[in-house]
Amino acid sequence: MSAVQTPPSPALPLDGERILALAARSMFELFENASEGMLLIDRDARVVWINEPYRRFLPAMGFAREEDFVGQPVTQVIDNTQMHEVLSTGKPILIDLLGNKAGTFVVSRIPLRDEAGAVIGVLGIVLFDQSSAQMRALTTQFARLQQQLQDAQRELDAQRSSAGGLARRTKYTLASFVGVSPAAVEVKRQARRAAQSGSPVLLLGETGTGKELLAHGIHAASARALGPFVGINIAAVPETLLEAEFFGVAPGAYTGAERKGRQGKFKLADGGTLFLDEIGDMPLALQAKLLRALQDGEIEPLGSNRLVPFDARIIAATSRDLAALVQAGLFREDLYYRLSVLPLRVPPLRERGGDIPALVELLGDDMAQRGTAPPELTPDALALLAAQHWRGNIRELRNVLEQAALHAESDRLDAAHMEAVLRLSGLAPIQPALPPAAPPPADDEAALLQPLAEQVRALEQRAIAAALRATGGNKLAAARRLGISRATLYERLGAG
Repeated sequence: MSAVQTPPSPALPLDGERILALAARSMFELFENASEGMLLIDRDARVVWINEPYRRFLPAMGFAREEDFVGQPVTQVIDNTQMHEVLSTGKPILIDLLGNKAGTFVVSRIPLRDEAGAVIGVLGIVLFDQSSAQMRALTTQFARLQQQLQDAQRELDAQRSSAGGLARRTKYTLASFVGVSPAAVEVKRQARRAAQSGSPVLLLGETGTGKELLAHGIHAASARALGPFVGINIAAVPETLLEAEFFGVAPGAYTGAERKGRQGKFKLADGGTLFLDEIGDMPLALQAKLLRALQDGEIEPLGSNRLVPFDARIIAATSRDLAALVQAGLFREDLYYRLSVLPLRVPPLRERGGDIPALVELLGDDMAQRGTAPPELTPDALALLAAQHWRGNIRELRNVLEQAALHAESDRLDAAHMEAVLRLSGLAPIQPALPPAAPPPADDEAALLQPLAEQVRALEQRAIAAALRATGGNKLAAARRLGISRATLYERLGAG
């Protein structure tokens, strides 16, 4: 690569300049051989070169040919890139996390300069991809540090509040949603895109999947991050109090009302985000008033004839099937379409089997901070956890870990001990641990000269095992990934 040049130094003799040039070339070759991929942009922020390892990311990014990628502005072909920022500032970004359609990566971005010191391009280096052990350890450590930062922020907010100010800030960021599985990477990618919009977001998913955490993260990554984040769990508020909670109460509206009146959640979220949790539990009578407020940007406090404007971005969440509720006449169709401008499905834990080790470590750290020593799990115990269906998702996983800590007779639990804890927790039926991935066959003449039927059967079994690992043992989801029916999957499993 001729793009990496070493400026001559008058302080060095000729041999010194030669050694410096050789060192620069050696460093480039080292990065190219040790990294997962490299690319180069020119002074116009256009991609001018990618190396062979980087080409494998192109299909996942939506490019069938290298020529469709090279030559294009980097911001148009790589989501969430910061290469153009390094080009404009001239300052390197040595370590960063990048998430896009191809996955989550640890990257470095290094400006390249000519003999006069002017920035003429940027070299991007993919250090680790999401499949590496280094990546899992890094994301877990990053999430732990992020949690510590958030704890410190909450303590600071509490001090401000006690001094007379009102602090309503987010507890989490998108980095708090731990996971490098394809399902986790995709939902975080969608959440980042949603954060850049002001439209309503509808989070759909089972209970315990992290919908509230994502709502906090979307707010924290949005242009409203400095504004308040106000949440209300509709299912937890009595129906008679919901209207007052939403729209507030005018002074003296009814007997016992506060003399100064009370602001509702809409007004408290002014300039920020209003999170409506369990929106599927909202009574029909209140749905019409909510729709009017969203359409007009105005609310009418209880007992008042005055309209009060508000400016809040709406994020709603539900574990119920809103489309089915609409069909049953239990949820307004016009409100449904108003809220689901940006629908985002939060995947259940059974589709994120590869995230179990990182989640166990993160939940263990949280247990330790709360005074409970977390158990250390053997690899076979982790494999057993990854195979379960987890109807309660991450909340259920946390409960199992807490029970394991309380009932453990030693600091290290194997699969047998973990199975006993799972039975004690009421999780049934318990799924057997998935077999480890079989190593790919050697690509040599002897392997290729095996009977073709045997080679096809072996390849099928490897694909099925990979799909089951990716879906946490969910056979229906695995069959869908493989493009076959569940009956065919069971048939192939029996044949194996």
